[in-house]
Amino acid sequence: MKEISITSSFNVYDNIEELSEEIQNLMQQAVEIRKKAYAPYSQFRVGAALLLDNGEIVLGSNQENAAYPSGLCAERTAIFYAGSRYPEAKILKMAITAASDTNQTTAPIPPCGSCRQSIAEYEIKQDTPIEIYFMGEIGEVYKSASLKNLLPFMFDKKFL
Repeated sequence: MKEISITSSFNVYDNIEELSEEIQNLMQQAVEIRKKAYAPYSQFRVGAALLLDNGEIVLGSNQENAAYPSGLCAERTAIFYAGSRYPEAKILKMAITAASDTNQTTAPIPPCGSCRQSIAEYEIKQDTPIEIYFMGEIGEVYKSASLKNLLPFMFDKKFL
């Protein structure tokens, strides 16, 4: 038997004001679309904003459904729209924010496992890392240089 060690590293910003102007704008757009989430069951709203290499910004919010799990997370809403609307564009950066209707969310909220796998598909397809910034409603913002940093053992087409 042998043991391997996997290390992930993140940049941590105390708040949104520490981010570059470009990323502040992206995160602010994620905050605004988060407010439009359809979350009557979980009361947990998520917004995502993607910056594409063509300069477009694509937004998504979580969309729930009484027939769980028929809803869709904000990250996948945005990434699938980007893939259908701008199939040749690369996703450069993603900003994610989450807030609860019942209590203040201060910890950075990363993408769920399904979203990580979906983001991985696009990161592998475009052969370019996607910078991912994530936060709660307020407080610290974490930056991951790529999805692979969040999901080091990615499942992709090479396993098929």
